[in-house]
Amino acid sequence: MKHRKHAGGIIMKVLLCASVLFGFAGCGKTRTVGNGIAKEDITEFWYTYATSTFPPQYQRYRFYTEDGKYLFYHETREGDVFPLTEEYITFCGTSELTQAQWDQFYSFLYGGTVKAREENLDSGDPGPWLYLYWKNDKGKYQEFTFESYSKEKDFESFCESLKQ
Repeated sequence: MKHRKHAGGIIMKVLLCASVLFGFAGCGKTRTVGNGIAKEDITEFWYTYATSTFPPQYQRYRFYTEDGKYLFYHETREGDVFPLTEEYITFCGTSELTQAQWDQFYSFLYGGTVKAREENLDSGDPGPWLYLYWKNDKGKYQEFTFESYSKEKDFESFCESLKQ
């Protein structure tokens, strides 16, 4: 009997160690914007779309805070080669956002989820790749997903209007 109890304890310890070592204990954890990530804690958001179709397409949007200001950066790359590197930037700029514009930006993120960042190098997916950073994140979560497809499309339209 002693061996069975002892073996069971060892098995439990091995499983616990394996779960910690391989991260199983924290699998599936996500954070939700508005419930776990507060508006005032958001420091940066990246949206990047890049495809190798002909012609290739590249679009990047960045929302961020700096010195108490809300800023928007956009970058478009155009050309007939892939990948479209920085030398193919045809349109870019940074502008300061009003409080109302930042609030509207946040409304698109609200309800979206953030999970642990994963490398997807072999997928060939054009994106968009979405990353959200906030105070006290500690680099654990960044990969963002909109709450709905309609919010994502409204966000893209909003960004296009800010580029004007």
